Amino acid sequence: MTPSPRSTIARILKPGLLVLLGSALSIVATRAAGVEITEQNDVLRITVDGKLFTEYCYKGASRPFLYPILGPDDVPMTRNWPMKEVAGEERDHPHHRSLWWTHGDINGHDFWSESAKAGKTVHQKFLEVKSGATEGLIRSLNHLVAADGTLVATADQTLRIHRRTDDRLLDFEITLHASQGPLTFGDTKEGTFGLRLNESLRLVRNKQPGTGHIVNSEGVRDGATWGKRARWVDYYGPVDNRVVGVAIFDHPANPRHPTWWHVRDYGLFAANPFGIHDFEKKPAGTGKLELPAGQSLTFRYRVLFHRGDERAARVAELYEDYARSNP
Repeated sequence: MTPSPRSTIARILKPGLLVLLGSALSIVATRAAGVEITEQNDVLRITVDGKLFTEYCYKGASRPFLYPILGPDDVPMTRNWPMKEVAGEERDHPHHRSLWWTHGDINGHDFWSESAKAGKTVHQKFLEVKSGATEGLIRSLNHLVAADGTLVATADQTLRIHRRTDDRLLDFEITLHASQGPLTFGDTKEGTFGLRLNESLRLVRNKQPGTGHIVNSEGVRDGATWGKRARWVDYYGPVDNRVVGVAIFDHPANPRHPTWWHVRDYGLFAANPFGIHDFEKKPAGTGKLELPAGQSLTFRYRVLFHRGDERAARVAELYEDYARSNP
């Protein structure tokens, strides 16, 4: 039987269609692999292998911050409020915006809270935004502006997002410049590099024992970790029926390493190298740090969002890897 023209055309087209389909799938897979950073509605959306990790929010708030943050298995790692209303969440401390950097006393100005008298960290421009097969990069310039509009200092900030399969890894670096004159970082517990964690990770919730736990590099646990010095701290517990955690690493090159930790039983988790008076009950002003005009000060931290507790996640081992890295 002589094949019909239609069947002949079909036989010719099918291999071509398969090739085109295969090429399309290859393009999709290539785009999904690695760390991709795209601008969407005044945020930078960050995906790892095609899955949302976080968004860098740089407009409409008192400071740039990351929200939401999704850890392993797409588990939400930080509180939603005040960015989003979710039933059952506490609505305290509206300045605890997921993940951020700022301090409660810089030249006498409060940059930590969001009161009417507080200053703001204002995004100026991106210096570099780069996606990549193994990591993504966001470099930005910020201005620290007092409530009266005075420019207090400038800051370069770098976020480096690593491509990993079993966890999420973020490197944070900030360089403060005494560009407008000398800077004094005041002795207060209200600071500085912080996260406000998912409510399920809290040690205490509704005045009752919660399900979360804290441990630091020195073996100190839970509530006793507040105000203590440590190379790293890990905060873990069950979220959506999975045990997950967040570890923050203090780089050995940081001023005053190992840092003190403003880590609270209600989910605040912050590294603070300045609040010695509060943490150790020493004379007021003991923790202040003065930076002469024209000089700069850099802090580096690594944040690991992981499955399991600190042992399952090999936090101590991963910290040693980080400690050996060049600043």
